[in-house]
Amino acid sequence: MKKRILFTMYAMEIGGIERSLINMLESFDYDSYEVDLLIFCHTGEFMGMIPGQVNVLPESLSYAAIRKPLRECLRQRLIKAAFVRGAAKVAANVRARRLRPAEGPGYIQMQYDSRWFAAVHRGLEQEYDLAVSYAWPHDYVATRVRARSKVAWIHTDFSQLDMDRDMDEAVWSRFDDIISISEACTESFLLSYPRLREKIKLIENITSPDFIREMAERQADSNELRGDGFAIVSVGRLSYVKGFDMAIRALKLLHERGFTDISWGVVGYGGSEPELRELIAECGLEGSFELLGKQLNPYPFMKACDLYVQPSRYEGKAVTVTEAQILHKPVLITNYPTASSQVIDGKTGWICECNAEGLADAIAELYADQEKRAALTRCLEQQDYRNREELEKLYEMII
Repeated sequence: MKKRILFTMYAMEIGGIERSLINMLESFDYDSYEVDLLIFCHTGEFMGMIPGQVNVLPESLSYAAIRKPLRECLRQRLIKAAFVRGAAKVAANVRARRLRPAEGPGYIQMQYDSRWFAAVHRGLEQEYDLAVSYAWPHDYVATRVRARSKVAWIHTDFSQLDMDRDMDEAVWSRFDDIISISEACTESFLLSYPRLREKIKLIENITSPDFIREMAERQADSNELRGDGFAIVSVGRLSYVKGFDMAIRALKLLHERGFTDISWGVVGYGGSEPELRELIAECGLEGSFELLGKQLNPYPFMKACDLYVQPSRYEGKAVTVTEAQILHKPVLITNYPTASSQVIDGKTGWICECNAEGLADAIAELYADQEKRAALTRCLEQQDYRNREELEKLYEMII
């Protein structure tokens, strides 16, 4: 009889975590395991990329409201959801004022939302051999799912998150195992939660090189990147942590130094888009720094570039960097806290200072040294990014 596994996610919007889940599900052993996927909100372009062997459970309109504004909950007559959202906001503000008066509720409101939405919603009737809370919210699997074993995933640098540590530790401690995607993520997590050390297990992001290379060959508007100039590409959400404001300022510095044939394209979307567009105009980079928008398939853009750059302020382990390496593209990343777990500096990529000047200096050096870029490409061609054996670690957790 097949073992039954449950994965949970909030939504399937275009993002690194969602893409890593798709890669994992593409590699799963469906002859031995029956997989259910609970997506709280059935939105996002990646909904259409879920493998057919996966049983996607029905959406709960009420639970999908965990991220909806209070006004929208009331408009849709989601009374239970509206009550939880309102109560969470009040509680978070009270707690934030006591813990750090100047900073506001921040992530704490999301913690209350997660805890109380789980408390007032029914759990699943099915019992599982393994339940995997792949991303926030984790309370649902921790408290409302019946499973012989439960695990939760760490995808980010926890030292950078502003939250109530005691409340968060209470959730993590309910899981049998906690999966970290890199040693650097593990170290940052244990700085906040040293008592959970025995629960931590390392499983790197599952990659599917054949899938990525096949997608990279498909047609897209990536041809606009090519020309006589030097094309840089980045992929990520348009948010402060991804550092695209630093990228814009770096390109301005490069143009001021005479590197006017360098262009930069960013594949992604997010709340910072208006501010980034304003900064692009302020720096006079219209036509040189382009926000390419939401793309279901970013790989043709990666394949078309001369240099892939991840200008983030922090990351767990950027899926997009590994994908660029799989496509044998020269990669430059900023020195965010987990950077050394992402590339071997000078061998599988380069690491620069995490500011506009550092980015500009490193890009100028790589622009001028074609052989240096070619040497890195040759190194990447010798790397094996097939890591399906990482899934064996997950299978071993099934009781």
